[in-house]
Amino acid sequence: MILAEWRLIKNTPAKGAWNMAVDEAILNAVSKHLQKPTLRLYSWNPYCLSLGHAQPISDINLILLKYYGWGLVRRPTGGRAILHADELTYSICAPLEDPHVSGSILESYRKLSSALMKALQILGIHAISEPKHKHTLKLKNDPVCFEAPSDYEIMCNGKKIIGSAQARKNNSVLQHGAIPIFGDITRIINVLNFPDDDAKTNASQNLKERAGTLEYFLNKKLSWDNVAQAVLDGFQSKLKINFILQNLSDYEHQLANDFVINKYDNDKWTKRI
Repeated sequence: MILAEWRLIKNTPAKGAWNMAVDEAILNAVSKHLQKPTLRLYSWNPYCLSLGHAQPISDINLILLKYYGWGLVRRPTGGRAILHADELTYSICAPLEDPHVSGSILESYRKLSSALMKALQILGIHAISEPKHKHTLKLKNDPVCFEAPSDYEIMCNGKKIIGSAQARKNNSVLQHGAIPIFGDITRIINVLNFPDDDAKTNASQNLKERAGTLEYFLNKKLSWDNVAQAVLDGFQSKLKINFILQNLSDYEHQLANDFVINKYDNDKWTKRI
């Protein structure tokens, strides 16, 4: 039985500043009860490195980032650096009173993770969500998000497969995350700063050992649409949500434009730390 109705937004690939601006614009609209809780599925063009909310810009080699032609943006959520390349990115915006996100950050994360794990199961991957292990604590200062799992991160055979983060504002929740579909997951190492070559090599090896793409686990390449449908089916199955496909409202579109100019495409935000 369907218990809830949410809005679904599916976007074509866009620049990093626009993607983060849209997430915040939706959060604003949802917090004002102008829109239903929203699941947004999107991707990035060009590839873009996103910094966590409190991550220092000194972690990034800006010269090499420009050389590769990749974008740069700072997320409104925490965590470490992510290279958004051949992936599906999801975001969820909902008021705190919604039962799917109510409770503590960990409680809401675990509810949403159940839907994401169901999506992976539909694709043929058996994933788990569990507390982080002690050996990951030594990686807490590493600049790479996918190298060390957080509490109840989604894992398969000891490798992180979905990285997510959450922020709360105006009694509402924004959770977004990356699902790498294919490609070299260690590419991000090329644009991060390390003390020396040995540290860079170790980081690349650690990342390869502790994270994987859908292609790695399935031994085949899926399309973005395949993964998007599995995510929808996972949310419908586990959380009993019915999705209505819509576009951004005029209000959200204008607000996103403002956020691009004044925040996400502005060095005062991106390079503030």
